[in-house]
Amino acid sequence: MLANLFARKKPIIGMVHLLPLPGSPKYDGQLKKIIDRAIHDARALEDGGVDGIIIENINDVPYYPTKVPPETIASMTFVASKVAEVISIPIGINVLRRDSIAAMAIAYTIGGRFIRTNILIGAYVTDQGIIEANAHELLRYRAFLGADIKIFADIRVKYASPLYDRPIYLEAEDAAYRGLADAIIISGAKTGSPPDIQLIKGLKEKIKNIPILIGSGVNENNAKNLIEIADGAIIGSFFKKDGILENPVDIERVRKLVSIIDELR
Repeated sequence: MLANLFARKKPIIGMVHLLPLPGSPKYDGQLKKIIDRAIHDARALEDGGVDGIIIENINDVPYYPTKVPPETIASMTFVASKVAEVISIPIGINVLRRDSIAAMAIAYTIGGRFIRTNILIGAYVTDQGIIEANAHELLRYRAFLGADIKIFADIRVKYASPLYDRPIYLEAEDAAYRGLADAIIISGAKTGSPPDIQLIKGLKEKIKNIPILIGSGVNENNAKNLIEIADGAIIGSFFKKDGILENPVDIERVRKLVSIIDELR
C-alpha cells in the first residue's frame, strides 16, 4: 500500500504545521501569511526529498476534542488547496485533536491521498478530556464518499493515556483488524521523542500485513536504526530551522536526513 501511494519503499512524510487559523486564540488576522508559510514548507519538504506531507493545524491550541468549527474546516481546506497547486507528492490531512471526519472531507475536496487520526479505536484521557473512538463513523463516511483515502491511525498517541489497561499489541491489532486502519503510527511520549525500538520490533512481529510508521522523534542520530525496522516515518520538528517546531522548514535539514535514510531504501 505504501509503495503504491508514495512510489517509494519506507516513505518519509514531512509535516506542514499551519500557523494559527481563523477562530483560534492565536490567530493574528493574516490568512495570507498562513498560506505563504504552508507553501514555503511544502515546497521545501518536496524539494528536500520527502515522499509526502501531512497538513496539520498544530497551532490551534487549545484544541477542540473532536468536532472543530466551520471556520477551521474552511480555512484548512483553502490553505491545503493552495498547497496542492504547487506540489506533486501525496498530501495527507490531520485535524487536531481528533476530527477525522473533517480531515476526510478536506482530503477528499483537495485531492488528498490519506489522513492521520490520533484516536481511531479505544478511549483516551487527554488534555482535551476523554476522547472516544470513531472508527465506526469514519469508515462509513469514507464509504459514503466513495473515497480511496487511506487512514493512518495512531496508537498510544502523544499527550494521551488509554482509559483502560490493555496491552499495546492488542490495541494495535484492534486498530488494524477491527478499526480497519490502513497503517499504524507509533510515537514517543511527546513531540520530538522517538518510540522505543523494541516496541516497534514487537509490533512488526504481531501485525504482519499492516505497515508500522514512526510518528515522532526521528533524527540524524537514530534514523538508521529506526527506519531499518519500521515501514516509514512522519517527521516534523527535525526538519524545522534549528529543530524548533515553530520555525519554517529548513531544506538543508530535510536533505541531510533524507540522504541518511536513502541508504536504507
